[in-house]
Amino acid sequence: MSKRDYYEVLGVSKSASSDEIKKGFRKKAKELHPDRNKDNPDAEAQFKEANEAYDVLRDADKKAAYDRFGHAAFENGMGGGGRPGGGFGSGDFSSAFSDVFDDLFGDFMGGQRGGGGGRRAARGSDLRYNLRVTLEEAYSGLQKTINVPTAVACSSCDGTGAESGVEPTTCPTCSGMGKVRAQQGFFTVERTCPTCSGLGQIIKNPCKSCNGAGRVEKERALSVNIPAGVETGTRIRLAGEGEAGMRGGPPGDLYIFVEVAQHQLFERDSINLYCRVPVSMAKAALGGSIEVPTIDGGRGRVQIPAGSQSGRQMRLRSKGMPALRGGGVGDMFIELAVETPVNLTSRQKELLREFEDLGEDNHPESKSFFSSVKSFWDGMKG
Repeated sequence: MSKRDYYEVLGVSKSASSDEIKKGFRKKAKELHPDRNKDNPDAEAQFKEANEAYDVLRDADKKAAYDRFGHAAFENGMGGGGRPGGGFGSGDFSSAFSDVFDDLFGDFMGGQRGGGGGRRAARGSDLRYNLRVTLEEAYSGLQKTINVPTAVACSSCDGTGAESGVEPTTCPTCSGMGKVRAQQGFFTVERTCPTCSGLGQIIKNPCKSCNGAGRVEKERALSVNIPAGVETGTRIRLAGEGEAGMRGGPPGDLYIFVEVAQHQLFERDSINLYCRVPVSMAKAALGGSIEVPTIDGGRGRVQIPAGSQSGRQMRLRSKGMPALRGGGVGDMFIELAVETPVNLTSRQKELLREFEDLGEDNHPESKSFFSSVKSFWDGMKG
């Protein structure tokens, strides 16, 4: 039976790049793997065929020979493709599929490969810092210095973990990869190297200051720019200001979570502010102007219409909070709270009683309410 064209097997064109060829094989490997095709008796043969095609096309020299001579380039011991009748787990399969295995699972196996088979040192952990600011600070923004306890690179060994003048040696178990491979059935499985714990290096003479960790605990002072308009829950990221990596690894990031404290005068709703202002019964009845505070420390004047009731709101435009990323400024809303007088003198009581006797038509809401109450009671009697 004649072999199918390798490009056709992988579903790519003859002008496909190496990345496109790898993607084609990755797709076929997922589709044809025997574990996913237990009911398909041809899956194993098709899987071998795809592996054989990729083993040739991924190699520039083999690909050039195949493009020129076709399958004849690898006949009569000329080298190249997968061995006919070879089982899964053969050297050809491990070689071809390992590249795709690294792409699919490398990020989940504890690190990345470095150039030339090197290892990548462990990245430091991200840190969280909770920062509480006042509403005034959130309005204007500020530059704030914070003290962050964290792990920093050891100054004695420059983060290497080894005594000064002594270089870490390559781990003999994993040859510096930080991972070891084992064949399990159809798969080549990678695990963290037990000798170096995935670091790829062994320190024979650890630094006395950090005990070979390459980092020490220390409190750092950092200057943080808090932008105007921050709200509770705003997150600020400081790249590279987190915990130092192990043995020279890259540092993590620092995340600052902002909490805006409650204010004694203002209540915030997004970019708008609300201020509850008590007014006298006479002022609410007769009308007039009142002076109110604003978040910038200034003063605003509000005109109260005659006959205002508790809960009435008036707006001061552009006296609220700034939007975090631009987009203008919110408004400030004044909410009236009509205050009932207390500690009345005899004369005040006398005047109020006189007003009450003369004020039959001055309380329309009360009149409407009690009229409804009377109708309710009459209905119940009926």
